Amino acid sequence: MLTRWILLGAVSAAVIAGQDAESGISIPMTLSAGGMYTQRLQLEGPGSPYTGGFRAVLRPTIQLGSHWFVYSALQIRLAPYFYYDAFDRDHDIYTDVLQAFIGYSLRRGNAAMVIKAGRLSSAFGAFPTRYDDAENPLLDQPLGYITEIPLRADQIPCGTADLRSQYYGYVWNACGGSPGGGPGLVPVTLYSLPGIEMDLSAARFDGRLQVTSGSPASPQSLSSAGTYAQWTAGAGYTIRQGFRVGVSGFRGPYLDDSLTPLLPAGTTVRSFPASGFGTDAQWARGRWSVNGEFQRFWFDSPNFTVAPSMTSGYAETKRVLTPRLYLAMRAGWLHSGSVVDKSGVSANQFSPTLQSYEFGAGSWLGRNELLKASYEILHAEGSSGTRDNVFGLQFVVKVNSLGWAFR
Repeated sequence: MLTRWILLGAVSAAVIAGQDAESGISIPMTLSAGGMYTQRLQLEGPGSPYTGGFRAVLRPTIQLGSHWFVYSALQIRLAPYFYYDAFDRDHDIYTDVLQAFIGYSLRRGNAAMVIKAGRLSSAFGAFPTRYDDAENPLLDQPLGYITEIPLRADQIPCGTADLRSQYYGYVWNACGGSPGGGPGLVPVTLYSLPGIEMDLSAARFDGRLQVTSGSPASPQSLSSAGTYAQWTAGAGYTIRQGFRVGVSGFRGPYLDDSLTPLLPAGTTVRSFPASGFGTDAQWARGRWSVNGEFQRFWFDSPNFTVAPSMTSGYAETKRVLTPRLYLAMRAGWLHSGSVVDKSGVSANQFSPTLQSYEFGAGSWLGRNELLKASYEILHAEGSSGTRDNVFGLQFVVKVNSLGWAFR
């Protein structure tokens, strides 16, 4: 299967291989190796608190003339590699399609349009554009993009009490659906969804409209597009050079079609959508840069009059000390909202608030070699101790030289 995705990527992607070439192929890649120390690895029983992994992101691209192109981003990783991998200490290899689409670009003056079709990263939020290890100044990702919340697409919670008995990362609802426990939904996937997208930019404005099969919280296959087609939209405005603000939103069904017999008469999975709204901002001046997001999500469910909701956000700052050395910090949170079920039982929140604080530094050893280190504090409301904290190291190499131009 890995070979198939690499071959697919070799004939799919999107960056011009050469400035002077009408057409070309390029295969830029980012190769990373990392290690970490954390007691998360001991949650399943006694064992070493040390582990390591690697990650390769390949971006095979083809430029087909002045307008048409194909782009892909393919990820191969040996886990545990990311900090959130460390809750499972097994060493497994994963292959993921981050993007794989064909596109058409058009420019007139200071206005540009790009149309894409294929497997796309979600148009919701701002962090997916910085998912590459060379772009992310730290080692972890914001909580809203990686945390498995206490909801599932293939099970229905009975009410407030059932919802409050669930945990981050493991959910077992009692009112029907797939048997047994399993991982919960992640509010926004960092991986691809099948769909089409149009991007526009003019002067200081940029916008995007995306129609996908499945929600950013519950991606679906292309064969399910008839039921799960939904929209995601975003826009941004550059107030001045180095300062941009943006908004994004999505809405559409997220429940598994197998739950239809359990839904109230006359309803379908489209009657219970997931929705999201987010704002983001980026600011840079001199040696300082700041990124931040605020997001709110709603997950309509048949047994609730006030639907389960989550809010998340983060603020990240980076300070360049020398051309080769920088410091960075990110603070974030994930908070569940109030719920009311159909029997009238309510709760101000249905799961503990999570807070994370990551402090790190990076050094460019060469033009394309980056060494990073960070320490993350993860705190769950009502708990204490340092068991979930992580110290990690990461070595990143960018390879940009593989390419062929042709006319």
